[in-house]
Amino acid sequence: MSSAPPMLPLRNGVAVPAGEVPLLPAEGFRAAVLDAVGSGARVCAFFGRRTADAALELTAVLARDAEALLQVVKCRLARPAFPSLAAECPQVQLFEREIAETFGAQPLGHPWPKPVRFSREGGPPVGVADYYRVEGDEVHEVAVGPVHAGVIEPGHFRFQCHGERVLHLEISLGYQHRGVEEALETGPEKRRIHYAETAAGDTSVGHATAYCESVEVLAGATIPPRAQALRAVALELERLANHTGDLGALAGDVGFLPTAAFCGRLRGEWLNLTAELCGSRFGRGLVRPGGTAFDVEPDRIERILVRLDSTLRDLRESVELLWGSASAMARFEGTGALEPGSARELGLVGPAARACGLTRDVRLQHPSGLFRFVQIPLARWRSGDVFARAWVRWLEIEHSAAFVREQLLSLPDGPVRLSSIGPAEPDRLAVSLVEGWRGEVCHVAMTDSSGALARHKIVDPSFHNWSGLALAMREQEISDFPLCNKSFNLSYCGFDL
Repeated sequence: MSSAPPMLPLRNGVAVPAGEVPLLPAEGFRAAVLDAVGSGARVCAFFGRRTADAALELTAVLARDAEALLQVVKCRLARPAFPSLAAECPQVQLFEREIAETFGAQPLGHPWPKPVRFSREGGPPVGVADYYRVEGDEVHEVAVGPVHAGVIEPGHFRFQCHGERVLHLEISLGYQHRGVEEALETGPEKRRIHYAETAAGDTSVGHATAYCESVEVLAGATIPPRAQALRAVALELERLANHTGDLGALAGDVGFLPTAAFCGRLRGEWLNLTAELCGSRFGRGLVRPGGTAFDVEPDRIERILVRLDSTLRDLRESVELLWGSASAMARFEGTGALEPGSARELGLVGPAARACGLTRDVRLQHPSGLFRFVQIPLARWRSGDVFARAWVRWLEIEHSAAFVREQLLSLPDGPVRLSSIGPAEPDRLAVSLVEGWRGEVCHVAMTDSSGALARHKIVDPSFHNWSGLALAMREQEISDFPLCNKSFNLSYCGFDL
């Protein structure tokens, strides 16, 4: 019999009584998480909340992908400090720093306990922080950002270099702490779906789906099959648009303009197909608690299928040009490579993890909605470099396009939305995982004794993956940074919640 501290097992999209989650002392909590990670689990979320008596409670959600199982454990802190796990479990280091800056509870023994986000209420001015320095003859710093050339969010990158060789990259984000989670918990209920849709604007369908699934399961509601299919179609169209844009941007970063130009146009075609579903190119307004706000009639399905086939045909031609370019492949192959062990240790998710050979895809391992009944092939490579991250995107484009076609041709009959879903049950906890185009979108919702939302934790895949970009840049030329950065294409907004 195992002597490991207890954890509560649960499945994705299933609500459990909050009182059944084991409450351990701080040391027992630490041992439980480390034991689980040591035996193959990974951390999906690690966060704090204030209880009704103002105590600070920490909750960890872990995934055992091979078993399609989630585990939850919590602890209550007797003082504003807790023993850090980061030195032995690097994938929690950002979570611990977030807890420290939000609740004032220090992770004792954390190797680099600087804030995750800048605050405009007290503390140092925005952008002022300690940065890691590599000492030595001829070592120099290169600072990029936070203001960038382009209409993008702020983020600061500080390189420690010897000549052109990057010894270390420190990524400093958090310039726009938007208070999304607080707004979800305290704002008007009708506004919450809009906050969820814009947690990361290019992942509107992914975050809206995760939010709605958590709300629905807390209320014990099951949405109609037709709505499940439309949500899945919209999620894959979102993947198609963003992966196409990324392939074009990667081509542009190495000066291969034919693919860059074609993919820029074709990304717009995928976005226009999403607009055919709901009127919004980013899928906003489609996914709603209880189902979807829009249906699609046979004539519109036919139009979508014709445009889907035409877009995919043009995309294949343009991307084949990229794969056939020896000069482009010479820049992709071997650049920004990550070992599988490093990806696993950092807790990477999505295409970045699958490009390192890891089997991590929520649609297959923790399915919800339509993916419980219809499988989509796993796209994976093994070299962990820019090429692998690009190739995994291309495989997913092929798989997603086939999936969208199949589902639109076989949409179930019936309504697309429940008339109402009723109130949430009191003292419940629900975890909703959705495979967004960047990777795992995680929403953890908790209700209080009256059924009101007490905590809604959001973990965008970028929160896991920014550390992967930093590690991938080690021993690379600094001129490789734009290419490596685009091969991850992570979100500032999803991080700056």
